[in-house]
Amino acid sequence: MIVMLCIVPRVQAQEDYRFDAGGGIGMTGYLGDANAANLWSHPGFDGMLLFRYIKSPRIAFKTGFYAGTLSGDTKDMDDVLPDEGHFKFSTTFFELSEMFEFNFFNYGIGEKYRKLKRWSPYITGGLGATMWLTSGYTGFAFTIPFGIGAKYKISERLNLGLEFLMKKTFSDRLDGTELSDPHAIKSGFAKNTDWYSTLSVTLSYEFSKRCATCNYKD
Repeated sequence: MIVMLCIVPRVQAQEDYRFDAGGGIGMTGYLGDANAANLWSHPGFDGMLLFRYIKSPRIAFKTGFYAGTLSGDTKDMDDVLPDEGHFKFSTTFFELSEMFEFNFFNYGIGEKYRKLKRWSPYITGGLGATMWLTSGYTGFAFTIPFGIGAKYKISERLNLGLEFLMKKTFSDRLDGTELSDPHAIKSGFAKNTDWYSTLSVTLSYEFSKRCATCNYKD
């Protein structure tokens, strides 16, 4: 006779679910030819959707989709453009990114032996692609997003998050074609390319419980 014993965890924690999905809203910032210093001089707004694969209480992989606005005005800069030129812009962007997250603590709710904590700061980084529209121009560029965040478990499966990301674009036209090269400096990886940021508050829900472990005994 075969007796099957199934051991089902009594407490559900983050590691017991494979996926996490949700969304958020936030504020955007821009650094480029129309704003060289103050990231928040012309804040914009964005909305985002997220989907995570939860590998462990420390590690997750996140797909993010962002839609938002950016703006800037050269009259607010201390720098003077050639011929005392004055430019301002307004951009609408759409971004898709794939990112790695590392939690500083074992994030979750559960038994003490797993040393799970209800909150955790984390670092994140990855790759992305951004499309934008400004002054009749449509642009596309790859990006490198990276940043920090914090997560808090409101309940067993519901998570509240706060995340700040800087995003380096491989383009100098995020602020339009007129500001693509105002100082006649050739663009490169470390100079004369545009950056933008997102500061987002998120709410997400975990689902797809991991399979219970079953042991078979003769």
